[in-house]
Amino acid sequence: MLPPDNHVHSQWSWDAPAGSMEDTCLRALELGLPSVAFTEHADLTPWTHKPDEEVPDAWRPLLAEGVLTPPPLDLDGYRECLASCRERHPELRILSGIELSEPHWHTARAETLLGMGPFERVLASIHSAPAADGSGFTEVSRQYIDQQPDKVVRAYLSETMRLIEQFAAFDVLAHIDYPVRSWPADARPYDPDDFEDEYRDVLRCLATADKVLEVNTRVPLHRQVLAWWHEEGGQAITFASDAHDPGALARGFRDAARMAEASGFRPGPDPHAFWGRS
Repeated sequence: MLPPDNHVHSQWSWDAPAGSMEDTCLRALELGLPSVAFTEHADLTPWTHKPDEEVPDAWRPLLAEGVLTPPPLDLDGYRECLASCRERHPELRILSGIELSEPHWHTARAETLLGMGPFERVLASIHSAPAADGSGFTEVSRQYIDQQPDKVVRAYLSETMRLIEQFAAFDVLAHIDYPVRSWPADARPYDPDDFEDEYRDVLRCLATADKVLEVNTRVPLHRQVLAWWHEEGGQAITFASDAHDPGALARGFRDAARMAEASGFRPGPDPHAFWGRS
């Protein structure tokens, strides 16, 4: 059996126009997943865009005077859809969830959202970074335009450390390697060993906070990072496709599960639970 997919987006995430909660549930049943968690985006940081900067067509209505402001999560619509899917698919465990972006920058708003729960999976993530010219914030991948790749990754991991230290109300750290998704094609190949000290610092902090590390398969988490998590005392992992459409559900999970077992993590008796240390 594949592990549960604990990081999935549907039409209730503003950047998932191809998302469908119903079709994702059908896909989960087809794959034989024990459970799926719809962790919809709560992106709290506006992004500054230059006039000549390309953006997806679906994002254009969100732009005003060069600033893209993600819309708030429609919790009422999300809950209604979740209840409907649970009623139609009782054989599948469907978990509620939320992915909070930069919650340590927006503590009051993040805590208000969590108070409107409950959510069975609370993810914390970093998607944003200060713009190079000081004009607000940009999505992390835009940092590669003005900065060297190693500096982008180190800054990202440093901010991730601050998230863990300053905001406690989450369960899972999402995509610790998020900048790797946009690693420049003309740069030398990404090697996690170049950032070992920074990764270990974040992982040690995460383990001390008794949080869970996500094995995100959108760009497969490097096995070395997972080995460091075990060495730094990490107690649990979760698997995440970060799917924004039904076809991406549980992508790469068989390979990720084998890697996790080789790194010292195993499933427990509850098929819906996080994997723990063996």
